[in-house]
Amino acid sequence: MKYDVVVVGAGPVGSTAARYAAMNGAKVLLLEEHASIGSPVGCTGLLSTRAVEECDLKPSDEFVFNSVRGAFVHAPDGQCLPIDGKRTKAYVVSRKNFDRTLAVMAVEEGVELSLKTRAIGLEKENFKAENGTERSDKEKNSPVKLKVLKNGKLETISASVVIGADGVKSRIASYADLGKPARVLPGIQIEAPYASEDSNFVELFPGSSAPGFFAWTVPLDEKISRIALAIEPGIACKSRHCENSPLFYLEKFLRSNPHVKARYSGGMLDFVVGGIPIGPQERTYSDGILLAGDAAGQAKPTSGGGVYTGAFAAKIAGKIAAEASLEGDTSASRLSEYDRLWRKGLAKELEIGMKIHDYMGKLEDHQLNELIGSLNSPSILNTITEYGDMDHPSVLMRKLMFSGNSLRLMRAFGTFIKTLF
Repeated sequence: MKYDVVVVGAGPVGSTAARYAAMNGAKVLLLEEHASIGSPVGCTGLLSTRAVEECDLKPSDEFVFNSVRGAFVHAPDGQCLPIDGKRTKAYVVSRKNFDRTLAVMAVEEGVELSLKTRAIGLEKENFKAENGTERSDKEKNSPVKLKVLKNGKLETISASVVIGADGVKSRIASYADLGKPARVLPGIQIEAPYASEDSNFVELFPGSSAPGFFAWTVPLDEKISRIALAIEPGIACKSRHCENSPLFYLEKFLRSNPHVKARYSGGMLDFVVGGIPIGPQERTYSDGILLAGDAAGQAKPTSGGGVYTGAFAAKIAGKIAAEASLEGDTSASRLSEYDRLWRKGLAKELEIGMKIHDYMGKLEDHQLNELIGSLNSPSILNTITEYGDMDHPSVLMRKLMFSGNSLRLMRAFGTFIKTLF
């Protein structure tokens, strides 16, 4: 089996990359290790309006449960910062239906889809010669041999370029020796009966409830919400019973936070665990290999969302992979154009996002109380409403820094804002 481009992983990023490769003339195979698209789900399913648009979709009842226009940010001491975007800022989606919609779009573009197909190995002579020297240009353009288990049967697939869109535990990244994202935040989520104060708003809970990140509730409707949290990896332990596991923090959050406890009815309708990769690898390409999405650590460090950034990179990956394969030059130097282009569009925002993540994650509860209180003024809230952006937080930070509230904010943020730009 020979293809110009093989994409591993049929999530939003993989389906988008495959579709764009096909749109640019390549013969494309899309692999998914599970028996169906969109299962199991490891995501909250809160997508910014820009994320949906970046996937070339319009909101549809087929995958949208609810629309959200703002957030209630709850300080550890109970005070609430209401952020109202005044219009729809995000959609709460069925990731199963969303992912399947994108996979269908890829198939309609001519992509071949193979389910229950798991990548288990990768061979390419040009990774290194036996003596450690680089291979010749001709050898660098030799096909990638991808070993897979399809319905339990071993097969070998030949591809000019393999795109690894296989998530936080990317096998393709490992096989190509491209390393791992800088950090992976362990997270946990339940879908449960929860009486939302206002189903047009998500709720955020920074502080010791979720050390290093935050907890959140995302309403599907007035009666059901997804309740979740993620924590800094250095804090977490692997045992679900220890006092530093994500499950321990979630159970404590549900029973001890007064606001949540009053609205949570108990029990759960669904339960998922997963990881949020933040901090991209130094390189997301090699001879015949590209990485995109969670496999490349492209999730936003401020919110953990990865669909917008992943789809942005996937379009570039699909186009570059197709062009390189059809040109007959799939060397690392040719494919490095992908790395350059996606970083040109995303790297600065991810870098600033990581600084914000690290700063906020180190604040103690009393400091968060003071910070959230300092933001709770009409003029600052108006600025947040006008310039707040889930996908580009640096825009808001710049506006706040140079606004008439700069002295007030400097007292709250200290010298942090000065280090951002």
